[in-house]
Amino acid sequence: MSTQYPKNITESERKALLKEYRNLLALLRPQMLKADRKYIRQAFEMAMDAHKEMRRKSGEPYIFHPLAVAQIVAGDIGLGPLAVVCALLHDVVEDTEYTLDDIEKEFGKKAAEIIDGLTKISVLLDAQGYIQAENVRKVLLTLAKDVRVILIKLADRLHNMRTMDSMARNKQIKIAGETLYLYAPLAHRLGLYNIKSELEDLAMKYTEPKVYKQIATKLAESKRERNKYINEFIKPIKEELTKEGFSFEIFGRPKSISSIWRKIKEKSITFEEVYDKFAIRIIVDSAENEEKASCWQVYSVVADKYRPNPERLRDWISTPKPNGYEALHTTVMGPQGKWVEVQIRSKKMNEIAEKGYAAHWKYKEKSNTTPSQESESLIEDWLFRVRELLENPETNTLDFIDDFKINLLSEEIYVFTPKGDMKVLPVKSSILDLAFNIHSDLGYHCIGAKVNHRIEPISYLLKNGDQVDVLTSRKQKPTEEWLKYTVSTKARAKIKDVLRDDRRRIINIGKQNLESIFKEYKIAYNSGNLNKIVTFYNLSSVDDLYYSIGLGNFKYEDLDQFVKIGDSIELKDVNKQHSQNVELTIKNKLAQTSNLFMFDDISSTVDYNLAPCCKPIAGDEVFGYVNKNNIVEIHRTNCPQAIGVISKYGYKTLRTKWNRQHQIAFLTGLKINGIDDVGVMYKITTIISGELKINMQSITIETDDGLFEGIIKVYVRDTEQLNLLMDRLKALEGILSVTQFEQEVEKHIQ
Repeated sequence: MSTQYPKNITESERKALLKEYRNLLALLRPQMLKADRKYIRQAFEMAMDAHKEMRRKSGEPYIFHPLAVAQIVAGDIGLGPLAVVCALLHDVVEDTEYTLDDIEKEFGKKAAEIIDGLTKISVLLDAQGYIQAENVRKVLLTLAKDVRVILIKLADRLHNMRTMDSMARNKQIKIAGETLYLYAPLAHRLGLYNIKSELEDLAMKYTEPKVYKQIATKLAESKRERNKYINEFIKPIKEELTKEGFSFEIFGRPKSISSIWRKIKEKSITFEEVYDKFAIRIIVDSAENEEKASCWQVYSVVADKYRPNPERLRDWISTPKPNGYEALHTTVMGPQGKWVEVQIRSKKMNEIAEKGYAAHWKYKEKSNTTPSQESESLIEDWLFRVRELLENPETNTLDFIDDFKINLLSEEIYVFTPKGDMKVLPVKSSILDLAFNIHSDLGYHCIGAKVNHRIEPISYLLKNGDQVDVLTSRKQKPTEEWLKYTVSTKARAKIKDVLRDDRRRIINIGKQNLESIFKEYKIAYNSGNLNKIVTFYNLSSVDDLYYSIGLGNFKYEDLDQFVKIGDSIELKDVNKQHSQNVELTIKNKLAQTSNLFMFDDISSTVDYNLAPCCKPIAGDEVFGYVNKNNIVEIHRTNCPQAIGVISKYGYKTLRTKWNRQHQIAFLTGLKINGIDDVGVMYKITTIISGELKINMQSITIETDDGLFEGIIKVYVRDTEQLNLLMDRLKALEGILSVTQFEQEVEKHIQ
């Protein structure tokens, strides 16, 4: 390779670049033609020329980034030469003087279209919420048109997450939140489980650094013991499969840090009590027409060696997941009385599980699948529904993103029509969700269904295997209440469309009525007079006023609050003003308790609000963002609500730091479980009030069969005082556990 390197690249950097370029070619070798090698070299040279003056925050030449993204695209995702060319050039149009015409001239129209898509979605989080929301819409619409765009974007995001250490703390939190909000769920839906897990782990590294480090350390410390157990577990299975003539691989794979943390929180257990910190994977090599049978035969061998838990068998071979995932999962009782998860797949199933959508279509291209059969693909059906919803101009973007986000991560259920057709729906779907899934008109007029031959209401939650016959009436129409009964994106979007149309109709009625009232009172129908009424009734817009009038909530006598001056109106008594000066109220409140220092780029102290959703206390890892009212909200770095809000609206994030001189007491709650014994409550209250001088707000105790559970609300200064209190209580005889119930049991891993 005789490429001309930029003069500002050192000899060691040139050698590293050459090595990484050769690694890329090695990843592509199985599917690369001679002409492809030429195009990839051209793309690499164009990218190097375009980025020749650029270096990353870490100090390395920028060209290392697109090269790493191309390696992820080829190796981790399994895309071909065209996608690799686009990955190498993905930042060229946005950041340099090269244009889309230059790309099309050198690499063709398709490459230019993909890079255009990547350029459009690169501004995902603008400062203005509405613009940002529309860009999320662009991401999803591009996904539905050419999935390679979002696959390359996922590779780009993964490499950025891997190299984020040199970035400012507030940017780390913002990018991590954005990743959890959109990119990890997209990777999950597209079957890229390894990428999804790594994105979640890397996001956790920045949003919950202490917890991440603690779990990573404990995993490293237990690695030798874990490997010894895995070898002991797989030995008899390996011997039996070899004896029966199977060609296979068997190995243990550690669970991700984020999945272990989820289990700790969900089950309120310690790290040591998480039994499935790893999974055993068996990959069997068999002919395509024998894959399913081979997997079940391997399952039989495993079940003969170790007793399976019948409630933990997951058969995704008979019914694959919507993203194409196929496997058998079972949990068995291994040596030393430990439960172990075993995953069984064929080689083809494993490639689809590792590389998701890309591998799914690689195998479809090899088969003689007809177009009509292809349209039945669950993935294509999902993409079609995304496209259908996004191309509807009536769909409210922010509402859609919220609904779509829920559907991205949700598990699925499988139900059947009276004719036996299978329908895939999110867990907790109702009869209404199914009706809209089948056809919009069926949804609009749904009044219930026969579920397994029994009549059920529209709110009935469907279960796996239900056979459902939807019932309709032409008199039925959607209401606001229907949104409580639906979880699927399509159903909620269609219901909101109807409600929006109804709202427009009512607004028009209200507008006509108000015009008549103004005309009768001889009041000028202008924005000044309208806004005075809107402000008085604390409404958000003139449309809200029209809507209220259209519903009959506004009468002639309501204008008695105003005095007519010429053709204008003025409020009679300003003391009756309904709206409040929120900013002044907050500032007055904060004047008494302002002890939190916020550091942005100019390290200035600002006013703040402590978020009620996650209840941060002094010592917690926190960050702030400036909301639409220009008030700084302080959240813990792992607060899911804050992550969703800043990802959706693109609010500016701020680094935050607790002032050492704080004197505030923060209210928090403790859940205490123990043995019900004489004097135990006296010992607890003595430690809290007597020894540590901590004030209690309330205490409640429930006893059952010799055990008790207590909920105690206390005022603490910071996490240091809270941890001291918890440690002292745990040390008491008869106390089984002490957890902080308001902040998701972070103390369980310690």
